Amino acid sequence: MDLGSMDLNSDLGEGFGAWKMGDDDAMLDIVTSANVACGFHAGDPSVMRRVCERAAERGVVIGAHVAYRDLAGFGRRAMDVAPADLADDVLYQIGALDAFARAAGTRVRYVKPHGALYNTAAVDPEQAAAVVEGIRRFHPGLALLCPPGSEMAKQAGKAGFPAYAEAFADRAYTPEGLLVSRKLPGAVLHDADEVAERAVAMAATGKVVAVDGTELALQPHSLCVHGDTPGAVELAQRIRAGLGASGVRIGPFVEAA
Repeated sequence: MDLGSMDLNSDLGEGFGAWKMGDDDAMLDIVTSANVACGFHAGDPSVMRRVCERAAERGVVIGAHVAYRDLAGFGRRAMDVAPADLADDVLYQIGALDAFARAAGTRVRYVKPHGALYNTAAVDPEQAAAVVEGIRRFHPGLALLCPPGSEMAKQAGKAGFPAYAEAFADRAYTPEGLLVSRKLPGAVLHDADEVAERAVAMAATGKVVAVDGTELALQPHSLCVHGDTPGAVELAQRIRAGLGASGVRIGPFVEAA
Protein backbone atom coordinates (compact mmCIF):
# COMPACT_ATOMS: atom_id res chain seq x y z
CA MET A 1 0.00 0.00 0.00
CA ASP A 2 1.29 3.47 -0.90
CA LEU A 3 1.03 5.75 2.13
CA GLY A 4 2.71 8.73 0.45
CA SER A 5 6.04 10.24 1.40
CA MET A 6 7.68 11.38 4.63
CA ASP A 7 10.80 13.40 5.37
CA LEU A 8 13.24 12.32 8.09
CA ASN A 9 15.23 15.10 9.74
CA SER A 10 17.84 15.22 12.47
CA ASP A 11 19.66 17.91 14.45
CA LEU A 12 23.28 17.67 13.33
CA GLY A 13 26.55 19.59 13.52
CA GLU A 14 26.17 20.02 17.27
CA GLY A 15 29.81 19.55 18.19
CA PHE A 16 32.01 22.50 19.14
CA GLY A 17 35.78 22.53 18.91
CA ALA A 18 37.14 19.36 20.51
CA TRP A 19 33.70 18.54 21.94
CA LYS A 20 31.81 15.97 19.85
CA MET A 21 28.07 15.31 19.72
CA GLY A 22 26.41 12.45 17.87
CA ASP A 23 27.44 10.64 14.69
CA ASP A 24 26.75 13.11 11.90
CA ASP A 25 28.15 10.93 9.12
CA ALA A 26 26.02 7.92 10.04
CA MET A 27 22.87 10.05 10.40
CA LEU A 28 23.48 11.71 7.02
CA ASP A 29 23.29 8.26 5.43
CA ILE A 30 19.77 7.83 6.85
CA VAL A 31 17.95 11.17 7.00
CA THR A 32 16.73 13.32 4.11
CA SER A 33 17.00 16.71 5.84
CA ALA A 34 19.71 17.99 8.20
CA ASN A 35 19.07 20.72 10.75
CA VAL A 36 22.59 22.11 11.11
CA ALA A 37 23.59 24.08 14.21
CA CYS A 38 24.65 27.62 13.35
CA GLY A 39 27.03 28.46 16.19
CA PHE A 40 24.64 29.86 18.80
CA HIS A 41 23.79 26.68 20.74
CA ALA A 42 26.46 24.45 19.16
CA GLY A 43 28.55 24.19 16.01
CA ASP A 44 31.58 26.12 14.87
CA PRO A 45 32.85 27.10 11.40
CA SER A 46 34.74 23.86 10.86
CA VAL A 47 31.81 21.72 12.00
CA MET A 48 29.40 23.72 9.83
CA ARG A 49 31.63 23.35 6.78
CA ARG A 50 32.11 19.63 7.27
CA VAL A 51 28.42 18.84 7.77
CA CYS A 52 27.36 20.99 4.80
CA GLU A 53 29.91 19.28 2.55
CA ARG A 54 28.85 15.80 3.58
CA ALA A 55 25.16 16.62 3.36
CA ALA A 56 25.66 18.00 -0.15
CA GLU A 57 27.56 14.86 -1.19
CA ARG A 58 24.62 12.71 -0.10
CA GLY A 59 21.87 14.93 -1.48
CA VAL A 60 20.57 15.69 2.03
CA VAL A 61 18.68 19.01 2.24
CA ILE A 62 20.27 21.56 4.60
CA GLY A 63 18.28 23.58 7.11
CA ALA A 64 19.46 26.25 9.56
CA HIS A 65 18.97 25.10 13.16
CA VAL A 66 18.76 28.55 14.75
CA ALA A 67 18.79 29.08 18.51
CA TYR A 68 19.11 31.50 21.37
CA ARG A 69 22.70 32.60 22.00
CA ASP A 70 23.35 29.93 24.64
CA LEU A 71 26.42 27.73 24.10
CA ALA A 72 26.76 26.90 27.79
CA GLY A 73 23.17 25.69 28.04
CA PHE A 74 23.07 24.03 24.61
CA GLY A 75 20.23 26.38 23.67
CA ARG A 76 17.84 24.71 26.09
CA ARG A 77 17.52 27.58 28.58
CA ALA A 78 14.63 30.02 28.22
CA MET A 79 15.96 33.52 27.50
CA ASP A 80 14.35 36.95 27.44
CA VAL A 81 15.45 38.27 24.05
CA ALA A 82 13.95 41.43 22.54
CA PRO A 83 12.10 40.63 19.30
CA ALA A 84 14.28 42.98 17.23
CA ASP A 85 17.44 41.34 18.57
CA LEU A 86 16.03 37.86 17.99
CA ALA A 87 15.18 38.66 14.36
CA ASP A 88 18.77 39.82 13.85
CA ASP A 89 20.12 36.69 15.56
CA VAL A 90 18.04 34.45 13.29
CA LEU A 91 19.15 36.32 10.17
CA TYR A 92 22.79 36.13 11.28
CA GLN A 93 22.66 32.38 11.84
CA ILE A 94 20.97 31.62 8.51
CA GLY A 95 23.53 33.74 6.68
CA ALA A 96 26.46 32.05 8.39
CA LEU A 97 25.26 28.56 7.54
CA ASP A 98 24.29 29.51 4.00
CA ALA A 99 27.88 30.63 3.35
CA PHE A 100 29.08 27.09 4.07
CA ALA A 101 26.19 25.54 2.16
CA ARG A 102 27.04 27.67 -0.89
CA ALA A 103 30.70 26.70 -0.62
CA ALA A 104 29.54 23.06 -0.71
CA GLY A 105 27.52 23.71 -3.86
CA THR A 106 24.06 23.94 -2.32
CA ARG A 107 21.91 26.34 -0.25
CA VAL A 108 20.05 26.52 3.02
CA ARG A 109 16.47 25.55 2.11
CA TYR A 110 14.61 25.84 5.41
CA VAL A 111 14.85 26.98 9.04
CA LYS A 112 14.04 25.05 12.20
CA PRO A 113 14.43 26.68 15.63
CA HIS A 114 16.20 24.69 18.34
CA GLY A 115 15.48 23.88 21.96
CA ALA A 116 14.14 26.70 24.11
CA LEU A 117 13.58 28.93 21.08
CA TYR A 118 11.51 26.20 19.41
CA ASN A 119 9.39 25.69 22.52
CA THR A 120 8.94 29.40 23.24
CA ALA A 121 8.19 30.48 19.68
CA ALA A 122 5.65 27.67 19.42
CA VAL A 123 3.40 29.50 21.90
CA ASP A 124 4.68 33.10 22.11
CA PRO A 125 3.42 35.33 19.26
CA GLU A 126 6.18 37.93 19.67
CA GLN A 127 9.01 35.42 19.62
CA ALA A 128 7.39 33.58 16.73
CA ALA A 129 7.01 36.80 14.76
CA ALA A 130 10.67 37.63 15.39
CA VAL A 131 11.78 34.24 14.07
CA VAL A 132 9.64 34.73 10.98
CA GLU A 133 10.97 38.25 10.47
CA GLY A 134 14.55 37.02 10.58
CA ILE A 135 13.73 34.43 7.94
CA ARG A 136 11.87 36.97 5.78
CA ARG A 137 14.86 39.30 5.77
CA PHE A 138 17.07 36.52 4.46
CA HIS A 139 14.63 35.19 1.88
CA PRO A 140 10.81 35.23 2.04
CA GLY A 141 10.61 31.92 0.18
CA LEU A 142 12.61 29.99 2.75
CA ALA A 143 10.56 27.28 4.46
CA LEU A 144 9.96 27.05 8.22
CA LEU A 145 9.84 23.67 9.97
CA CYS A 146 7.80 23.92 13.17
CA PRO A 147 5.04 22.34 15.28
CA PRO A 148 1.66 22.07 13.56
CA GLY A 149 -0.79 24.79 14.58
CA SER A 150 1.94 26.67 16.45
CA GLU A 151 2.40 30.42 16.65
CA MET A 152 5.34 30.02 14.26
CA ALA A 153 3.08 28.40 11.68
CA LYS A 154 0.51 31.17 12.13
CA GLN A 155 3.09 33.95 11.80
CA ALA A 156 4.60 32.32 8.70
CA GLY A 157 1.13 32.23 7.18
CA LYS A 158 0.65 35.92 7.89
CA ALA A 159 4.00 36.67 6.26
CA GLY A 160 3.04 34.61 3.21
CA PHE A 161 5.71 31.94 3.25
CA PRO A 162 5.51 28.18 3.80
CA ALA A 163 5.50 26.43 7.15
CA TYR A 164 5.78 22.64 7.31
CA ALA A 165 4.59 20.54 10.23
CA GLU A 166 7.10 18.50 12.21
CA ALA A 167 6.55 15.67 14.66
CA PHE A 168 8.95 13.81 16.95
CA ALA A 169 9.08 10.04 16.92
CA ASP A 170 11.39 9.97 19.95
CA ARG A 171 9.65 12.54 22.19
CA ALA A 172 6.58 12.33 24.40
CA TYR A 173 3.70 14.78 23.86
CA THR A 174 1.43 16.62 26.29
CA PRO A 175 -2.36 16.58 25.71
CA GLU A 176 -1.98 20.13 24.35
CA GLY A 177 0.29 18.88 21.57
CA LEU A 178 3.49 20.27 23.07
CA LEU A 179 6.66 18.32 23.83
CA VAL A 180 7.00 17.03 27.38
CA SER A 181 9.76 18.95 29.16
CA ARG A 182 13.13 17.21 29.16
CA LYS A 183 13.17 17.83 32.91
CA LEU A 184 10.46 15.21 33.32
CA PRO A 185 10.94 11.43 33.18
CA GLY A 186 9.85 9.79 29.95
CA ALA A 187 10.25 12.95 27.86
CA VAL A 188 12.69 11.22 25.49
CA LEU A 189 11.83 7.74 24.19
CA HIS A 190 14.68 5.26 23.79
CA ASP A 191 13.00 1.94 22.92
CA ALA A 192 13.68 1.37 19.22
CA ASP A 193 10.55 -0.73 18.68
CA GLU A 194 8.30 1.86 20.30
CA VAL A 195 9.88 4.75 18.39
CA ALA A 196 9.61 2.94 15.06
CA GLU A 197 5.97 2.07 15.72
CA ARG A 198 5.15 5.67 16.58
CA ALA A 199 6.87 6.90 13.41
CA VAL A 200 4.87 4.52 11.20
CA ALA A 201 1.64 5.50 12.96
CA MET A 202 2.39 9.20 12.48
CA ALA A 203 3.09 8.70 8.78
CA ALA A 204 0.09 6.42 8.20
CA THR A 205 -2.54 8.26 10.26
CA GLY A 206 -1.05 11.69 11.03
CA LYS A 207 -1.74 11.01 14.70
CA VAL A 208 0.16 10.25 17.90
CA VAL A 209 -0.92 9.33 21.43
CA ALA A 210 -0.08 11.84 24.19
CA VAL A 211 1.10 10.86 27.67
CA ASP A 212 -2.48 10.85 29.03
CA GLY A 213 -3.81 8.69 26.19
CA THR A 214 -5.22 11.60 24.19
CA GLU A 215 -4.97 11.13 20.42
CA LEU A 216 -3.36 14.13 18.74
CA ALA A 217 -3.76 14.94 15.03
CA LEU A 218 -0.35 16.28 13.93
CA GLN A 219 -0.33 15.52 10.17
CA PRO A 220 3.46 15.95 9.93
CA HIS A 221 5.45 16.57 6.76
CA SER A 222 8.67 15.59 8.56
CA LEU A 223 9.68 13.33 11.45
CA CYS A 224 12.62 14.23 13.66
CA VAL A 225 15.07 11.93 15.40
CA HIS A 226 17.44 13.87 17.65
CA GLY A 227 21.09 13.32 16.76
CA ASP A 228 22.12 13.62 20.43
CA THR A 229 19.73 10.93 21.69
CA PRO A 230 21.61 7.82 22.88
CA GLY A 231 21.27 5.20 20.16
CA ALA A 232 20.15 7.83 17.62
CA VAL A 233 21.62 5.98 14.64
CA GLU A 234 19.82 2.74 15.48
CA LEU A 235 16.58 4.64 16.08
CA ALA A 236 16.86 6.43 12.74
CA GLN A 237 17.64 3.16 10.93
CA ARG A 238 14.66 1.44 12.53
CA ILE A 239 12.35 4.32 11.68
CA ARG A 240 13.45 4.42 8.06
CA ALA A 241 13.13 0.65 7.72
CA GLY A 242 9.72 0.64 9.38
CA LEU A 243 8.40 3.40 7.15
CA GLY A 244 9.69 1.68 4.04
CA ALA A 245 8.20 -1.67 5.05
CA SER A 246 4.84 0.06 5.59
CA GLY A 247 4.76 1.57 2.10
CA VAL A 248 5.93 5.08 3.00
CA ARG A 249 8.32 6.71 0.54
CA ILE A 250 11.22 8.56 2.16
CA GLY A 251 12.05 11.98 0.74
CA PRO A 252 12.72 15.60 1.74
CA PHE A 253 9.82 17.94 2.43
CA VAL A 254 11.58 20.64 0.37
CA GLU A 255 13.85 20.07 -2.58
CA ALA A 256 17.60 20.60 -2.42
CA ALA A 257 18.91 23.75 -4.11
